Amino acid sequence: MAALIAAPACVRAEPPAVTWDAPIEVASGEAYQGPWRMNRSQFFFVDDPTLAIDDMGNVGVSWVDQSRKDVYFQLYGSDGVTRLREAINVSRTPTIFSWLPRMVLTPGTPGSVYILWQEIVFSGGSHGGEIFFARSRDGGRSFDAPLNLSNSEPGDGKGRLTRRYWDNGSLDIAMGPRGTLYAAWTEYDGALWFSRSTNAGESFTEPLRVAGEDTTQPARAPSLAADADDTVYLAWTVGENPRADIHVARSNDGGRSFGAPRIVSATGGHSDAPKIVVDGNRMVHLVHAESPEGPFNRYHVRYTRSDDGGNTFDEPRDITGSYRQRYESNAFPALAVDGAGTLFVLWELYSDRKARSRGLGLTLSTDAGETFAPPSRVPYTTDPPPGDNGSRQGLLMRKLAVNHAGAIAVVNSTFKSDQASRIWLVRGQCAPCAQRANRK
Repeated sequence: MAALIAAPACVRAEPPAVTWDAPIEVASGEAYQGPWRMNRSQFFFVDDPTLAIDDMGNVGVSWVDQSRKDVYFQLYGSDGVTRLREAINVSRTPTIFSWLPRMVLTPGTPGSVYILWQEIVFSGGSHGGEIFFARSRDGGRSFDAPLNLSNSEPGDGKGRLTRRYWDNGSLDIAMGPRGTLYAAWTEYDGALWFSRSTNAGESFTEPLRVAGEDTTQPARAPSLAADADDTVYLAWTVGENPRADIHVARSNDGGRSFGAPRIVSATGGHSDAPKIVVDGNRMVHLVHAESPEGPFNRYHVRYTRSDDGGNTFDEPRDITGSYRQRYESNAFPALAVDGAGTLFVLWELYSDRKARSRGLGLTLSTDAGETFAPPSRVPYTTDPPPGDNGSRQGLLMRKLAVNHAGAIAVVNSTFKSDQASRIWLVRGQCAPCAQRANRK
């Protein structure tokens, strides 16, 4: 594939206007995390937010109340007002920790809600973890009994980086344009699993192993996307390798099988936490974090794209820009695309790479990744009540959602030890994006 980028300069002088609403406090709680004692641990805080937005501007937010060990859901209308009298308990397992959900929200009155998460079930292996799924067919007012999609022992949902360090939440869910649900997850021992549902979440196929046969190169941080023909793209990285690269596999038959994975780019550094999307022109877009010095060092965010169905990708480019000087590290990106092809990239900001992140950065591209606006901080994510960003079980998350018209929604959690933990929702609108989407 010929290079799509003709010049190294990829940042415009002026960003498109984004108007942000006042933040909404979704949930709050104590802020205490005791020592790890499996499901007997004393964890008292709220954390692990995720979200989805439909084309009517409704935003579904899901998070975890660690003191209750359960996943919760709330729906917000386009006016920012809650649509449910109280948050709904999705997981309903008060003796077992539930962590790091992902969500799909479908339009309709009421729409359907599909939530995937990691349940810390100890099934006989060295690490606890199973992948659970639940659906709501009445706009989140009630959820069916959860399904265990993994049913295995090795510790599902673990994204191993080294034998002693991993991120939980190594899982993803996506919906194709024809309503097929796709789920992917990794396990501590290294396998990458994939399953799909063609009946709106009533049942899922037997898990298909896509990668991870070599346990010395464990799969980590899967990300899913599907195009108009239900061609499925699955991206991930690997652990136990200081020069890890991003892998992408494609399914041309709606997830029944996958071709051999391809390496996006052999960078020489440590590539981590990929996110993949497909726009309306079937251009495949991908972002990931990159540390030239290897794991646990300074990261920046790189972007690349493919116009041939993921067979080849452009040389990845740093889109973090001036934030490489303002922040010691920029990592764990999120990626979304609106109906006009505008790309939105969000990431964690670290003033000190050895400390927890404090705030979120954002950039966007209105020309399909040709150029990106200068980065900016998402308002209210750097100046809520004092505290670090939460995500204390790992930062493999989905904190960004965008709808067809370019309405933006961001969630974040904060944790101030022995004071308070909170879940925040911030909404915004990219005015030029809405104009472009309406012309489509």
